[in-house]
Amino acid sequence: MSRPLKVLCFVEGFTDIRFVVGLSEVCDLTLAVAARPYAEGGLEERVAQSGIRIAVDRIPGGRLAFQVASLRYLARAAPRFDVILAQEMLRGALSANLAGALRRVPVVMFTALPPVEYFRCRRERGQIGIVKALAGELAIRALLRVNGAMAAACVALGEYLRGLASRYCRRCELGLYYGVDTDAFRPAEAAERTALRSRLDLPARRFVIVLSSRISHEKDPETVLRAVAIARSRGLDACVLNLGGGHQAFLDLARGMALPEVDAWVSARPAVHPMHGLADYYRAADALAQASLAEGLGLAPLEALACGVPVAATAVGGMALTLAGRARLTPRRDAAAMAEQLLWIAEHPDEARAQALRGREYVVREWNRTRAFADLRRVLESVAVRSREAAPAAAAS
Repeated sequence: MSRPLKVLCFVEGFTDIRFVVGLSEVCDLTLAVAARPYAEGGLEERVAQSGIRIAVDRIPGGRLAFQVASLRYLARAAPRFDVILAQEMLRGALSANLAGALRRVPVVMFTALPPVEYFRCRRERGQIGIVKALAGELAIRALLRVNGAMAAACVALGEYLRGLASRYCRRCELGLYYGVDTDAFRPAEAAERTALRSRLDLPARRFVIVLSSRISHEKDPETVLRAVAIARSRGLDACVLNLGGGHQAFLDLARGMALPEVDAWVSARPAVHPMHGLADYYRAADALAQASLAEGLGLAPLEALACGVPVAATAVGGMALTLAGRARLTPRRDAAAMAEQLLWIAEHPDEARAQALRGREYVVREWNRTRAFADLRRVLESVAVRSREAAPAAAAS
């Protein structure tokens, strides 16, 4: 295309600043967001800090009001853009697809999670009853079918999600979301790791395990905590540091599990800016632990591997596929098995690091940030060009 691609990125919930910054580098970007999550989730502040030059349109309202307001906004704004990039394949994507069909602007959906599998975790955790679980799953599947039929394409995070999304969308491309900045997420040698621990106020001699995932129904921090408690009972002087959103909720969870001396080995800090500081915590750690009930991909384990840090993770969803042979995989909700893998990492540091460094080679080759946004730009441009070529034929008919 002779001019920058004009993209309207419609976000109904939360998204990562790394995705916004990278997308702004490959197109003329306008971000349309739900007003409250944008402000309260920290993205507004991070966009301001980033210095990127994008337009941001805030859409007010909760649930039903937002659905109506977003459809009205999208129908009005759509003609100014070459393509609409919609987050996920659910309610927000429905508004985008309806507006796109009305205004003849192509819609590309980007999915980074398995919606049915995530929703089922609510029932597994007892957060919803059987009636709501059945009704909710029917609604989700209906949205997947409708949106899949209407969208010009779907970009799915990793092969696992592409396999799920391809059941509903005729054109489904592999996406890398924001990928991994392998210049920032890089290995640290022993001396540098010691210096990082000192600067970050981390224990110098303990076995430091990072758990970076947020507290959410599809995550399984309980298994990580139980696993570390088991490993400690077997002589490993380990501690856990949580860096995900809701750090206080993580501490409350740990204290409510009746684990021994929990305040002596469990800590949490507010979410670190993912572009400024997060990599250093990984690089200073001995291992990353990631347990989930369901998982679309798991970018945190890939970031850890890019740092040459061994990973223990649940063999579920996209993690089972992507991390096979590159991390120490364990069965779902099996704290004893995860403890065994953490102990193995501690007892075989050279072998564990060698495995992680092989994982880094994979991340550099397949998941690097540059490729992530080059591939996404290619998909968006191809959809926009196809739409332009089809427009004269549609007008003539």
